[in-house]
Amino acid sequence: MPFTLATWNINSVRLREGIVCKLLSEEAPDILCLQECKSPVDKIPLEAFQALGYRYIVARGQKGYNGVAILSRIPIEDAGANDWAGLGHARHVVARLENGVTIHNNYVPAGGDIADREVNPKFGQKLDYLTELRDAFHAEAPARSILVGDLNIAPREDDVWDHKKLLKVVSHTPVEVEHLAQTQEAGSWVDVTRADIPDGRLYSWWSYRARDWDSADKGRRLDHIWATSDIAGAAHGSRILRPVRGWDKPSDHAPVFASFDL
Repeated sequence: MPFTLATWNINSVRLREGIVCKLLSEEAPDILCLQECKSPVDKIPLEAFQALGYRYIVARGQKGYNGVAILSRIPIEDAGANDWAGLGHARHVVARLENGVTIHNNYVPAGGDIADREVNPKFGQKLDYLTELRDAFHAEAPARSILVGDLNIAPREDDVWDHKKLLKVVSHTPVEVEHLAQTQEAGSWVDVTRADIPDGRLYSWWSYRARDWDSADKGRRLDHIWATSDIAGAAHGSRILRPVRGWDKPSDHAPVFASFDL
């Protein structure tokens, strides 16, 4: 069962309905996982997506904040969600394909601006979210699973524009990178993007604050596609669609793609 999957922090699915439709029309992934939808599920513009062939949706939403959705043109069923770290946020949802593969869509908390949980509770929430994921994977090893989303951490030195300058900047601090590594190891997850593209700088996010984001190119790879080791070998064709960051009224993230032959 071959399929192509994409993950994209859309930063308001209602505000950016047009570019979601543009991506679905031009790139036609079989499955599109969205984060930061900022919408209750019943307000997501499903009719526009269904008209393009995306008849299946699994989602969790809330008004104005967070929110995750999985749009698919191949059959999927709702396989639940978890409120990691007990935040009461819509940050996780799971879909199951007919072949039994599960897809976990996560929106990990950004963590605020100060990398110290004592003075910045949001940073603590981020670490706690990852800790609960890690512990869950230790308790029950995932199998035939794909984990995607805005994990809000750029783990490698070449996942950021300047490793030394960002060591104290939230998203690339050593404590975050270590928490993400422990989470990945606990589930025997393979970073599909880096398995396909092992070398070189690679980014999926560029700040709105940069007047010319493309020329400045001060990016970070915050968006990820992982697969459990039992199916990771079936993944290929990874790519990040950098030009999407330059579309009209864009998200500050670009979509990340991978294909699977399962």
